[in-house]
Formats: sequence, structure tokens, C-alpha cells
Amino acid sequence: MRTLETLVEQARPRYRTITEMVTATLRQAIIEGTLAGGETIRQDHLASTFGVSRMPIREALRQLEAEGLVEFFPHRGTVVAAIEPGEILEIFEIRVLLECHAISKAVSRIDDATLDRAEEILDEIDKEPDVAKLGELNRRFHLTLYAPLQGTRLHTMVEAQYRHLDRMVRLVLSQLDYAETSQAEHRALLQHSRDRNGERAADTLRSHLTVSSNRLADLLSPAKKTGL
Repeated sequence: MRTLETLVEQARPRYRTITEMVTATLRQAIIEGTLAGGETIRQDHLASTFGVSRMPIREALRQLEAEGLVEFFPHRGTVVAAIEPGEILEIFEIRVLLECHAISKAVSRIDDATLDRAEEILDEIDKEPDVAKLGELNRRFHLTLYAPLQGTRLHTMVEAQYRHLDRMVRLVLSQLDYAETSQAEHRALLQHSRDRNGERAADTLRSHLTVSSNRLADLLSPAKKTGL
């Protein structure tokens, strides 16, 4: 796992403003698990690590709070938001409602070039050994299938959910023996999309999301954490 210092050095050249750089780097650190759920974040330590004043640190943490990645507590300060089983099930329940509706609408409008892009992403996933990159590839695959809906409120709502998902997707793929099964489900979803069969695509997606959420919630349940 990369350290926060390594992430900072890699991020510096890529952003126009200090606040953007700090926000993106902290987001990545949380998603990758460099900053773990429940960990207290000290602003003075971050300012020293980034080599900046505390102002962009505070602005970045406010943005991450809005995204649900950190929480503020009186007398304790800022803490990385923990992933709770109930939260996982709720987020995936919302995904099922939004994305099954989205895929059923999108497949009737999707063109072959977009489907080919989605297949290329699946090929990338097959070859990618770095779990840190799989969450982004997973996001790109699903959103590519919803590309015909860009500009709609439905697409905006679907896209917003992925801000909360990267940590969960990486846990599913890295800590569960699920990557191969997940890819089989992705390819079935792609084939139903090629067939322009919105009902079958929605059913496959519903099963895919439900299995993922149940496996991850089980992994993070108190009994599993304590080894009981």
C-alpha cells in the first residue's frame, strides 16, 4: 500500500490549485485504505506532510465531509468515515433502484461504438493486477453503459453514488474471491446490452449488485471482524 507521502509526491504536478491537489490526494488515500476508517486526521500533520498552510487542508476536509468520506466530531476532530455494513446495504439498495432503471433506458439508445468501449474496459480489468486501479475501471465500465443518459438527472444521480463506492469496490475485489465472478457478470451485462434487452440487463445488474453488497456487508460484520 502506498504511503500518504508517496501519494502527495505523485499528485503535485497534476492539479492547478493546492486545494484541488490536497482534496484529490486525501480522497485517494481514503479510497485505497492508506487512511483507514476510524482513523483520526490531524490537520497540523497533514499541513506538514503536504507542505502547505492549514487553510487548503480545512477546505479539502470540508469537501470530503460533503462526500461522506470524513466526519467531524467535537473534542475529537476529523475522522475517516468508517464503512458500516448497514451503510453498504443502503448504498447498494440505492444503486439497484437507480442503475437498474438507468440500464433499462440506456440499452435502447446505446450505439455499438459505446459498447465496444465498455468491452475494452473489461479487457483492461482482466489484465490489471493493481487492485488500486480496479475501482476506477469498474466505475468507467458501468458509466460507459449509461453514456446515452448523459445530461439527465438520472445520470447525475447515478454518477454521484460512485463517490461513495470506490473503497467498497476495492474491498470486494481485494478481500473476497469475487473478481472472476464479477467479470463474468459484467460480460453477461454487456451481452444483454448488445442484444438491446433492457429487462435481462436490469435483472443481471440487480443480481450483480445484490451479491456484491451482501458479500461486502458480511465481510465487515462485527462477527467477521472479531473472527467469531
